[in-house]
Amino acid sequence: MENSLSDRINNLSTSQTLAMAALARELKAQGKDIISLSLGEPDFNTPDFIKEAAKKAIDENYSTYSPVDGYMDLKEAICRKFKRDNNLDYKPANVVVSTGAKQSLYNVAQVMLNDGDEVILPAPYWVSYSEIVKMSGGIPVEVPTSIENDFKITPQQLEAAITPKTKMIWYSSPCNPSGSVYSREEFTAIAEVLKKYPNIYIVADEIYEHINFSGTFCSIASIPGMFERTITVNGVAKAFAMTGWRIGYIGAPEFIAKACTKMQGQVTSGANSIAQRATITAVDADPSVLNEMVAAFKSRRDLVVGLIKEIPGLKINVPEGAFYVFPDVSSFFRKTLRGTLINNADDFSMYLLSEANVATVTGDAFGNPNCIRFSYATSEELLTEAMKRIKEVLA
Repeated sequence: MENSLSDRINNLSTSQTLAMAALARELKAQGKDIISLSLGEPDFNTPDFIKEAAKKAIDENYSTYSPVDGYMDLKEAICRKFKRDNNLDYKPANVVVSTGAKQSLYNVAQVMLNDGDEVILPAPYWVSYSEIVKMSGGIPVEVPTSIENDFKITPQQLEAAITPKTKMIWYSSPCNPSGSVYSREEFTAIAEVLKKYPNIYIVADEIYEHINFSGTFCSIASIPGMFERTITVNGVAKAFAMTGWRIGYIGAPEFIAKACTKMQGQVTSGANSIAQRATITAVDADPSVLNEMVAAFKSRRDLVVGLIKEIPGLKINVPEGAFYVFPDVSSFFRKTLRGTLINNADDFSMYLLSEANVATVTGDAFGNPNCIRFSYATSEELLTEAMKRIKEVLA
């Protein structure tokens, strides 16, 4: 009986990105010509050199339990990657490998948050942040940002959101869903605020680090004074098209890493052994192996931004990373389109699904009720067709 379920699960929201992707698959199975722009998943194959490393690991019989926090040689490779790409001096004792960056985030929330602790979330934020915080007893404090400021929090907004209960701030850069990338200058200004509050920790989600068109990338942990209080979260899902391999990791102060290992030891134990062996090859690879994929994403971004600018009523900025656009659709609220009253972003997203056969995700899921998210991780041909359909049903 459903009323036997815990309050914890009854109060938990379903992931809107996964729900919309499931609905799109269902409609496709019914024979509808759905173009799905809902899932955050590269449409490239895992590079062959990584697949070869996995095959080798199978042949070498890496089939037993791995250490809870990851193989030592993988953790050493991750440390080399942190130094090479981010100028961060993590040691293996600072690194924990998990079953995807989502588990990394969940571990951190579970070991850091007590009931009533506040976590600042610059909105829009990735869909699971607020639910993970709530599951861990924390209180998400959303700080709305604007499309005019490329959806980035300002130092003034951050300072205004801090209270005696503030324990952490969580953000992603490049950001899912907005594609925003913080510069070193912007992080330096944010760090100046945080230096006044030494008990606040930072979760820096850098999973889209390499899908970045800005020409530079900055880890906030590299800003003086921030290393000791930052948990840097990353993984191989997005950059190396390894979403199904489920490997994420953190670099963190040792006491946090130890606590995450303790937590993980009671939940999943070590991550998949074969995927870990393949990840050594991925993180040791020069990021230039990704140039072709990143160039393809940039070309798609330019295409989609150009096409959206031709659709009256949609307001768009130019994202600098990841593979999403996050247009403001609020000009359609309280209007009737083809007999359908559009009250909010949820209605708008469902309208595009039913009338244009294009699956998107409502901005409400990301803490921004005025926008919707398109993923452009699909072919230019499908993107062009999707935008053509959207333009027609909004005319």
